[in-house]
Amino acid sequence: MLITSISLAWLTIASYALAQKSPTLDWLARDIQRVESVREIKDVTRTFCQLAQFGLWADMASLFADDGVVRVGNTTNEGLVAEGPSAIESWLRADHGEMDGVRPGSLSTWLADQPVTSLSADGMTAKVRWLVLRLLGDGDGGTRIQGGIFENEYANVGGSWKISLLHYYPQFEGDYAEGWGNTGTGSRTLPIIPYHYTPDSAGIPVLAPLTANAPPATKATVEELSARITRLNEEDEVRNLQHTYGFYVDRRMWSDAADLFAQDAILIDDGVRFNGTVRQALERMGPEGLVRGILNDHNLFDTIVNVDTSGREATTRGIELGMIGSTETRAATWEFNVFLNRFVKDPDTNLWKIHSINTTHLVVANYTAGWGTGGIRPSKTAPSPPPFLAINRSSPLNSSTSSSNSTASTSLAELARRLSRSSAFDGAENISGAYGYFADDIRCQSFADLHHSIGRKESPGVGWYRTPARIAQACLERYNTYDPAPQRPRVPFHWRPQPVALVSHDGRSVTYRARLLQWGTSNSSRGGFPGVGGFNGAVYHDQMALEDRNGTLLWKLWDLAIDEFYWQSVNWTVGWAAANPREPSSGSGRVDPLLTDYPPDLALSDDSLGEREVGLAGGKPPLTVWPDIRRMWWAFRNPVSGRLPEWYSPGCVPCKAKPDWALLANGYQEPPTGPSLVKAAIDGAGLTVSVVAGPEEPVVGAVVVTVESTGEVVAQGQLDGEESVTFEVPRGAGNGTRTLVVVYEGSERLKPGQTRITF
Repeated sequence: MLITSISLAWLTIASYALAQKSPTLDWLARDIQRVESVREIKDVTRTFCQLAQFGLWADMASLFADDGVVRVGNTTNEGLVAEGPSAIESWLRADHGEMDGVRPGSLSTWLADQPVTSLSADGMTAKVRWLVLRLLGDGDGGTRIQGGIFENEYANVGGSWKISLLHYYPQFEGDYAEGWGNTGTGSRTLPIIPYHYTPDSAGIPVLAPLTANAPPATKATVEELSARITRLNEEDEVRNLQHTYGFYVDRRMWSDAADLFAQDAILIDDGVRFNGTVRQALERMGPEGLVRGILNDHNLFDTIVNVDTSGREATTRGIELGMIGSTETRAATWEFNVFLNRFVKDPDTNLWKIHSINTTHLVVANYTAGWGTGGIRPSKTAPSPPPFLAINRSSPLNSSTSSSNSTASTSLAELARRLSRSSAFDGAENISGAYGYFADDIRCQSFADLHHSIGRKESPGVGWYRTPARIAQACLERYNTYDPAPQRPRVPFHWRPQPVALVSHDGRSVTYRARLLQWGTSNSSRGGFPGVGGFNGAVYHDQMALEDRNGTLLWKLWDLAIDEFYWQSVNWTVGWAAANPREPSSGSGRVDPLLTDYPPDLALSDDSLGEREVGLAGGKPPLTVWPDIRRMWWAFRNPVSGRLPEWYSPGCVPCKAKPDWALLANGYQEPPTGPSLVKAAIDGAGLTVSVVAGPEEPVVGAVVVTVESTGEVVAQGQLDGEESVTFEVPRGAGNGTRTLVVVYEGSERLKPGQTRITF
């Protein structure tokens, strides 16, 4: 069931809501199915990777269509290795051998992330590009390190999504002792792996129908469709919370991390529940904050989110790759873990919180020795797999489920707006991935064309260039010695996993944080190449926006900023814990010739940026280089407590210096930076309600007070920039207690929020 082509006639989900003054129930039903399909397609491959950790070859093969195919090779029609689930199971078993995750001490880790998804016009087939890293060991000293690109195809078979083609394009291979290098023989140059998308179609994961015909009639009710949209919206909130927790752990931000937990939360490690507080459990990794030479990165991959039918509980499952160490002791470790975490909605605030963190360690290995012999915590038996999550979306939430107690209308237009916010998550992830792949291949014009017509891209060590033409020229100036031919001696990988995507109220703009895990491959060296040795870590701070291009709405990069590097490996052999402090006398670093050859529209050293770029290459001195600890900036507040991070920089990074570059100055909304915290207090017959948001986020919008037991509205009012509003609330008959639910309905800048008060 191979897909030979995908039409490039497209239209985003958000554009339905914008283009149709009165969206119909049938249109909405089809649009929901498209967004759900994109999510399920990505979860199929994530499940494939999670099953590989435990050598579950038959289960992996069952993810394929009956006529599904596996190809391995660097040309489109090369390398048929298996067809049909039975043959695919046999190939997987033979390919892994004793590196199966089943033998004690063995390791079978597939990491596939950074998806670029294209759903066909009829919604029945799809293509997705993934960046893949394989880390394997047999427990007896044998290891493999491999990776490359998946250009996969998927088909909807009987209502479930299946892989119809897994096409693996290998780009590097090696082992732990020697490192990795380019695949192939002879010159071992690497081809450009064909893209199934263009810079425009990359921003459209959900394609329009081929014709303008009306969609088929739906049997679903408004309530049922609303429940399915709620599930998508809640999934986004939980994924953001999971990934934010991961970023807090990296920096040992224990105060912020602890804020994310429910009061009765628990932490379980290899089946053993920690007997203490959440804060005490976290501090087993070390005290609050990082000091010189401490690395505590816990990279999260292949996260699947399952919101249960109540809408009040959710589960996440994924793969955690720990990169931990200290330059003081020169000790470093790898951790290969599975996380299976549970989330609950707080009954008072209606915010998601973490109820349990459940970690299963597969291999923990010393960096010097590697994982080949099973690591430093070997098990006599292989760990039992934590439960896997169902990914088929045939069981939507109960129709009675609501994302809040708001009295906002559930009109079709309102439902279309809410759906557009979840579609925006996928559109942003697509653009993020496409940028990573074009950057890997140094396709200057292509990654420039991913940007909005007035978008900006930061050139590391230099500054921001505005408009696609300027972005492309800056790239060409920097890489003027680079041969754009389709065969390359080396590839720098720009992997952008673990997204946190904050979507605006209208679904037209996104603030996007992603990790950068960078490494490279070469035909002349092992374990990377000069300048990119081993693995290295940084963070992207981006914004995306929908742009109307000749009547078609396309997701585009509004602003791209990179803070690099927070940590770096000296080389593959000695890793990140061998770095030495930089000599103070070594100055502010190299001055990039691009600053004079092709000056940016805004330099990183510009005084108007304030402290934002201090310590970064090209920014204000003093330059901070690993193993010294750089400031980490955040575009959002704590998603539960609203706590401001120490280094807070909301919105687009250069907009402090260039206010006219901001989303708000150009007809877009700024996404909310965190929760709207509602506080209520009774004083006599008066109920005073206040709403706390972030700095420079005006509190505007309706406040509605209802009786919890009956749903009766007893008061409502409007906040228009004031700090609070006071209502006269009748106490009702009798002397018993009464619980009121106080809801702030949100605004174009702020999320809804709520609290409960009993008196």
